[in-house]
Formats: sequence, C-alpha cells, structure tokens
Amino acid sequence: MAKRIVWSKNATIDRLQILDYWHKRIGIKTYSKKLDIEIRKLIRNLRVLPEMGRKLNNTHIRYLVKDHYLIFYSVHDAEIRILHLWDSRRNPDELIVETD
Repeated sequence: MAKRIVWSKNATIDRLQILDYWHKRIGIKTYSKKLDIEIRKLIRNLRVLPEMGRKLNNTHIRYLVKDHYLIFYSVHDAEIRILHLWDSRRNPDELIVETD
C-alpha cells in the first residue's frame, strides 16, 4: 500500500526559499516551476519505494539527490515525512536535520 507524504514545516520553508531564489535570480518562474515538478515527482516515487533513498549515517533518516539538492526524509508505518531540502553547495556545517 502506498504511504502518505507529509511535509515538515522546515521542508516546506526550504522548498519555498529554493523556488523563490531561482525566481528572483532568473526573473521568471519557468525554472522554479520545473524544479518544483521534478522534486515533487521524485518524492511521489517514495510512496511506493520508500527505501529508495540512501541512509544517513546510523540513523533512520534517508535522503534522495536531485541535482544539487538533498531531500531528507523518514519512513513510518503509514507515512513518509519530508524533513528537509538542502542545497548541497551550502556549508554542510549549517545543516541540521531534525529526527522528527
């Protein structure tokens, strides 16, 4: 059975900031919309293949890679929680992934 996708507050903020950055940088929403569609499509695949991402160290957190972005998530009985979207070009010391 396919699991439900739940976005954390942090992941939602991350997503909106990433899309806003590209909209401001390019001046049109075309790239932002394309990136949003691709990220959402990748996340939708988790509903049927929740283990497709790599495990983060010795935790229950997994991640997917989309271009320069890491999508951190955790798998639960009935849902998949999207925890964070991270631009891998940023300083990794600033990354904090909550463990829900």
